[in-house]
Amino acid sequence: MAIVHFPLKLTARRMIAPSVAHLSFLRDDGQPLACIPGQFIQIHFEYADGSAAKRSYSIAVGRPPDALPDGRVEIAVSYVQGGAATALFEALEIGATVDASGPFGRFCLFPNDANHRYLLIGTGTGITPYRAMLPQLEQQMQTRGIEIVLLQGARTPAELLYGDEFRAFADAHPGFRYLPCLSRELPAAGSPHAHPDVRHGYVQNVLPELAPNPASDIAYLCGNPDMVDANFEVLKTIGLPIPMIRREKYVSNK
Repeated sequence: MAIVHFPLKLTARRMIAPSVAHLSFLRDDGQPLACIPGQFIQIHFEYADGSAAKRSYSIAVGRPPDALPDGRVEIAVSYVQGGAATALFEALEIGATVDASGPFGRFCLFPNDANHRYLLIGTGTGITPYRAMLPQLEQQMQTRGIEIVLLQGARTPAELLYGDEFRAFADAHPGFRYLPCLSRELPAAGSPHAHPDVRHGYVQNVLPELAPNPASDIAYLCGNPDMVDANFEVLKTIGLPIPMIRREKYVSNK
């Protein structure tokens, strides 16, 4: 089956970390983009020599489960010095378009899940699928009474992508717990990120604190491949069945 391409028009840009931009687009052909939270799109462009290139980006915006699809697309883009995709997005002006295709992927919540708790673990831009899942998770907390724990790994508080949004969501939903795991620098006392649930270290070191339960937990791992592999081994050792450990590895898109 042929892949359908469509234009995306840039409508807004903001920096959410020193080297990460949040980009908002609107599908410019007037069509909706029916997607499941956790899926990704591909952006197509050309290298300087004219050869074809493409990069994959998780969709960072979700909709209530019963809402009709629309043409909005939001992604988080890591800017990498000398990167071809970085040059494309840095030069892209508001109102300009890029060529896209999708959505793709199965890193999604399954409709027949019967678990009691989700353990969502992410680093870097691998956190974006969980932002898109928030409306779904809110509904599942209301209808199934599930619990959710989000472990977000970063080096410093400034690199906690969407951290303010996750903290606000946790404050508004007792069934949702947000644990930032900072490997280098903890937030200063009195800063917006200072909270009793902040942890020092890597997500795989904090994971055992949550006592993953093989009988009732489903884990999602998204981000740096080394992080995904490390947490996969921890969860396997604890006894989580492999089908209950859902993974998506991210590499830097240059």
